[in-house]
Amino acid sequence: VHIQANLEDALVQEALKTGVDLRQYSKQVELELQEVERASIHDYIKESENIASLHNQITACDAILERMEQMLSAFQCDLSSISSEIRTLQEQSVAMNLRLKNRRAVRQQLGQLLDELVVPAAMISTILEAPVTEPEFLEQLQELNGKINSVKEQAFRETMACADVQHVLEKLKIKAVTKIREFVLQKIYSFRKPMTNYQIPQNALLKYRFFYQFLLGNERTVAQELREQYVDTMSKIYLSYFKSYTSRLMKIQYEEVAEKDDLMGVEDTAKKDILGFFSKPSLKNRNTVFTLGNRGSVIGTTELEGPIIVPHAAQKSDMRYPFESLFRSQHYALLDNSCREYLFLCDFFMVTGPSAQDLFNAVMGKTLTMFLKHMEAYVCDCYDGIAVFLCIHIVLRFKAIMAKRNIPAVDKYWDTLLEILWPRFKHILELNIQSIQSTDPQKLGFLDTRPHYVWGR
Repeated sequence: VHIQANLEDALVQEALKTGVDLRQYSKQVELELQEVERASIHDYIKESENIASLHNQITACDAILERMEQMLSAFQCDLSSISSEIRTLQEQSVAMNLRLKNRRAVRQQLGQLLDELVVPAAMISTILEAPVTEPEFLEQLQELNGKINSVKEQAFRETMACADVQHVLEKLKIKAVTKIREFVLQKIYSFRKPMTNYQIPQNALLKYRFFYQFLLGNERTVAQELREQYVDTMSKIYLSYFKSYTSRLMKIQYEEVAEKDDLMGVEDTAKKDILGFFSKPSLKNRNTVFTLGNRGSVIGTTELEGPIIVPHAAQKSDMRYPFESLFRSQHYALLDNSCREYLFLCDFFMVTGPSAQDLFNAVMGKTLTMFLKHMEAYVCDCYDGIAVFLCIHIVLRFKAIMAKRNIPAVDKYWDTLLEILWPRFKHILELNIQSIQSTDPQKLGFLDTRPHYVWGR
């Protein structure tokens, strides 16, 4: 195998081609190799110092690399340790962040709890010493109300801190309730003074509507007492005012009013007095009973919502009015006062719906009952169909006005009033129809140059 490999060598093949003696060629090659070896040894000896220096450098580099390896190994260990520490720090940071978040939440709740429970000195001095009309008193009262509600809530949760402030808040509440009660009662009693414009104290009470809210939430018995006092006072005031006003209005009604004989078909003759000594007509001309004239203007927009009649001024001017004008003035005053009173009750006493209606009825019920009795007494003996018809339209107009204002306070009263007026109007019409049907035609045929009285009617 080696021989075959040597024969395939390029130099051997070239020697064989030239016919050189292989033995001689082999010696020649051996000599050349020895020469090369000697030259190589000579070069090595010549470069021995450089080789030694290179060896030393390699040894030094190897030592440096070894130290670097050790440093890198140590650095790798340090990095592993640092990575572990970073993970530990990260875990600690997450835990600390969670604790901080929890502490902030607790701090916020605790701060809010302290704000709700701590009673500042300014509140104590204001509630005890400041007049109730001062803005500071109202402001501190609202704060006190909030703290009382907070203590009730926390006491339900069995918060121990409530016991420390509960007795202080209770004393402040009693003092505030006492001062508010005296103030509101004083305002209510001011309604009772003669010639008092009760709208002024009402407006004053509305400025302090929170007082009643405070009483309602903390001392219901006092709130109920004030409510009953107000209802009792205003009920009497309205009844007295409208009773007097109605009485004075009726004194300026026309003296000549339609009577039961003032019907379409009744003969126009003078009626004799009960003794028969002399006779006089109840009216110079009874046809005026049937005349509309300008009476219809009472349901016009201008007069319908115009100023009410002032009785003493009318008496001084010797003014007289038909019943429908008195009715309009009386009920426009009722409408105006009812609207104002209903809104006040809803606003100050914080009632709505059926509760507001019940409270309004407690205040105005006696007055409305008095009005209905007066109307029933007057209408049952009224034969003025025009007046009754105009009163019906006045009621319908006033009912529409209150519906537009969204105040249902006297809706039932209007309906009851219509139940009184409509049957009477129907009865008066029936009486006139019957009077015409029962008229004797022979008595209507006398000659006279004047227009016939039936035609005038």
